[in-house]
Amino acid sequence: MVTAGFILHGERDRAASITHDLATWLLQRGHDVRMPTDDAERLGLGEHGVPEDRFADGLDVAVSLGGDGTMLRTVELVADSGIPVIGINVGQLGYLTEVDPAGARMAIKRYLSGAYEIEERMLLAARIEGRESSEHVALNEAVIEKTPSGHTVRLAVSVDGEYFTTYAADGLIVATPTGSTAYSFSARGPIVAPMHRCLVLTPVSPHMLFDRTLVLDPHSTLHLEVVGHRPATVSADGRNLGTLHPGDALSCTASPRTARLVTFGEHDFLAILKTKFGLSDR
Repeated sequence: MVTAGFILHGERDRAASITHDLATWLLQRGHDVRMPTDDAERLGLGEHGVPEDRFADGLDVAVSLGGDGTMLRTVELVADSGIPVIGINVGQLGYLTEVDPAGARMAIKRYLSGAYEIEERMLLAARIEGRESSEHVALNEAVIEKTPSGHTVRLAVSVDGEYFTTYAADGLIVATPTGSTAYSFSARGPIVAPMHRCLVLTPVSPHMLFDRTLVLDPHSTLHLEVVGHRPATVSADGRNLGTLHPGDALSCTASPRTARLVTFGEHDFLAILKTKFGLSDR
């Protein structure tokens, strides 16, 4: 018997109905299910709700029902425990979610029978160094950017302890290959195959002559220090982590842990790209 955890998009009714169906189906067969307390109560399954900080305890598999944002939240909750994640796409076509809603129950059946593979994706280890230090992991990216006041920020970048340059920009993105199709892509960064391992440093609207992305060794350590007199905000996978003041910094490198995504056959990244961008076969 397995313990399956569910994370669902809070504003999509279809995600709620599919979750209720899958959870009920598993419970009827003697398996255990859990989900964050608020979600469990909303589905009438309050006895299966747990606080998010206990979600991964003893879990065998996590099921994400939503889009890429829900997948990022799910990975964040289970990354430290190495728990595999099944992504069920409830919404627009995403890069991370593999299973269509119609195939949700079949995906669970295949997982239970062992008919699946694990695709390991690089995670970013991000450490805030400042008045309050903290450590985080991200599947897509860590970002330092200007505050809502709209002024550019100055960020001194070092690689493995060697000073590179100081950027004047709206922000800097440190992305994983998986994250190369997210915020970094919108800032004109390159598309990197998701199974590759590297650090992608992309400036956002740089106010300087050098405006190119750097693709660096994953084991390098990037050190981004706020200089000048303006503060900046820092986030990881869209989660706001607070404000960095002059002298504070963000350090990033590849995490020793990986995101473990459940796949049911080859994950055709190029086919997804063609679909999202309307590329023809001519």
